[in-house]
Amino acid sequence: MSYYGWAPYVPVAVRRAKAAREMKKLLNQGMKIEPVEIQGRKIARTFWGEAWCNHLEKFSDYQNRLPRGRTYARNGSVCHLSISKGRIEAIVSGSELYKIDIDITPLSANKWKHVRQQCAGQIGSMLELLQGRFSDNVMKIVTDQEKGLFPKPGEIKLACNCPDWAGMCKHVAAVLYGVGARLDHQPELLFLLRNVDQEQLISAQLDMQTATTGKGKRRRLAEADLSSVFGVDIEEPLKPGRKKRAAGKKTMTKTSSKRVTKKAVKKTRAASKKKKPFTLTAAAVTRLRKRFKMSTSQFAMLVGVTQPTLSNWENGSGKLNLRQRTREALMRVAELTPQQAMGEVMRIRQDKLALKLRPQ
Repeated sequence: MSYYGWAPYVPVAVRRAKAAREMKKLLNQGMKIEPVEIQGRKIARTFWGEAWCNHLEKFSDYQNRLPRGRTYARNGSVCHLSISKGRIEAIVSGSELYKIDIDITPLSANKWKHVRQQCAGQIGSMLELLQGRFSDNVMKIVTDQEKGLFPKPGEIKLACNCPDWAGMCKHVAAVLYGVGARLDHQPELLFLLRNVDQEQLISAQLDMQTATTGKGKRRRLAEADLSSVFGVDIEEPLKPGRKKRAAGKKTMTKTSSKRVTKKAVKKTRAASKKKKPFTLTAAAVTRLRKRFKMSTSQFAMLVGVTQPTLSNWENGSGKLNLRQRTREALMRVAELTPQQAMGEVMRIRQDKLALKLRPQ
């Protein structure tokens, strides 16, 4: 140890090698490792990611920690970064491996209500929201420095087990910059951090439309809106005295329906013959998700597993040891086209939304 209790300088290459060995041990113990990987010098590339990085300067008590934190984030020193409801857990490689814990207070109900009301008039596409994507208009509102989802200094607690006495040491700064980089690709994590449900933005949009039109109840408006979005008919309950349409008046005859079905079956069989059999490996799952152009949360929803479970699969190697139900779900999903897969995700989100809108 040198003066003031500081450890001697350790070269970056030596720190990386040591960190890699320690991370491998944790991975073998079953821990899900999520490193922060930044390409080039620019940490965040979206305006919301940059807004987060600018916002974190409010928490700094020593300005010289921020540049060192940026360096740590860029050179891959953030070995692990996990984001959950109101909590950030990370491991940063320094002269030793340091553990960082950051707690964030849940967003108040009044503030979340205000955010929802603001977003309701700015939503570009409800279809995008159902797919888990957010328009620029929505992101500008939720990342507003004063009225958005970013925590205030009094709503965030920073902790690192390094010997630095600063409230925001360089390791904490590196982690917060890492969050900005992560938000570039997963903006939904900002909602998770503040413990709010982004799908409530959809019901807020429906509330605004109900107030504007003044017709019917919210449930009926929601059904009409979802019908137009997905191109499906949602059956309404029959009113007294209303008769069902006769079965013989269908536009498509039974014979023509069978012909269409046979053609579809032949096409599916021909396509399946050309495809290679899907192997249940970590690499194959990652390739399939990327072929569908889905985020981990979307693909996890499609397969019927949690996002951490999917990440564990992709971070593993070799053949996956899965339960029978999960194997069957993956094999079924592998037969879908990207369009069919995204349609299935939207259907699942639609079902969830319909349950939320169902009168109690």
